[in-house]
Amino acid sequence: MMKMTKKRIVTLYVVVFLLAAILSLAFVFFFNQDGENQSTQQEKGNEKIEGENERIADKSKDELQQEQDVVNEEMKENNMEKQVEGIIEEMSLREKIGQLIVVGFPSKQVDEHITKMITEYHAGGVILYDRNMESPGQVAQLTNELQEMALQTKHKLPLLFSIDQEGGSIVRMKQHVTPIPSQQALGLQDDEKVVYDTAYRTGQELSAMGIDVNFAPVLDLSENDSRSFGTDPEKVSVFGQQVVKGLVDSGMVATLKHFPGHGRSNVDPHVETSSVQANQLDLENNDIYPFKKIIEEMDHRDFFVMVTHIKYPAYDQENPASISPVIIEDLLRKKLGYKGIVVTDDLEMGAVNKYFTYEDLGYKAVESGADLLLVCHTLENQQKVFNGILEAVETKKLKEERIDEAVKRILMYKLR
Repeated sequence: MMKMTKKRIVTLYVVVFLLAAILSLAFVFFFNQDGENQSTQQEKGNEKIEGENERIADKSKDELQQEQDVVNEEMKENNMEKQVEGIIEEMSLREKIGQLIVVGFPSKQVDEHITKMITEYHAGGVILYDRNMESPGQVAQLTNELQEMALQTKHKLPLLFSIDQEGGSIVRMKQHVTPIPSQQALGLQDDEKVVYDTAYRTGQELSAMGIDVNFAPVLDLSENDSRSFGTDPEKVSVFGQQVVKGLVDSGMVATLKHFPGHGRSNVDPHVETSSVQANQLDLENNDIYPFKKIIEEMDHRDFFVMVTHIKYPAYDQENPASISPVIIEDLLRKKLGYKGIVVTDDLEMGAVNKYFTYEDLGYKAVESGADLLLVCHTLENQQKVFNGILEAVETKKLKEERIDEAVKRILMYKLR
């Protein structure tokens, strides 16, 4: 019985030993396997972290580049601003006033009229009509010759060449440019790309002739006017943006007109004055809305704003918009936040020249916040506008600082 017990004890020891050995091997195997799994997971985790770090680094590079681009643009703008301020300090009052005036003249070649306005009155810009245009080659030669004349003056400031090339019935040199549909026709097509492509093609043709600024698009709301995209403020703002983009991409500057929108008037301001009878809320939700949206959403260096000669009693009961500080300074500048160049419609229109002298129109427009004044036809009236501004400064009716402010905007545009 004792022998049997000892044998069993020995056997039990052997079994226990074998079990311990097996468990040890299993432990080692599973431990190593788990270690390998952990190592693999760790490696994968490290790879994931490295990938995320690389992604963050790449993103940071893009953000840093964007930030650097902003800094470079600000430095460029600041340097340009200092350059412009230096030029203005060296300019005489007559030279500064001349920069504010865009003039027209009657011929297809350089004549005494335009020579006098550039060399003696320091005109800052020229507007071209069919009377000046025979073919693209002739126009390019004309703008080159006038530009050469301007660059021979003391400060070598380039001229700004402008035109009304809206489409439809308002097309200069119609037989020599690609057909341009009216804005009304484009509005009926209801295709943003067609609007953009039309503006881009128009801009390319104008730019090749040496023209810098197109006085388009028209943002007036109208159902009947062929110059209007229609009566829907949102649609007009979208199509207006496409015109601006197309012109800018082709190397031009656009012009939003006729602020604050004269689609409600049936009177032609070339002939007579009129008033828009609507309250401020109605105007701002409709007529002014396309201007407001583009001012909010686009670079102000890409477009001018042209102010109409029509009256808006809801804002100013006495003055037409073009000589109203309430409409230009309070509404356009302050309320809508526009920082770019403001240009008047032609001061030789009946809506204003029947009720104001050219001398008064000149200084009142500048005093009200306009930067560029269009005087599109006669030498005599151009001289009167110039002399009216000069006399207003000399008699302290108009501050020279207001002249400097306008000239600064104009020269910043020209030097860009």
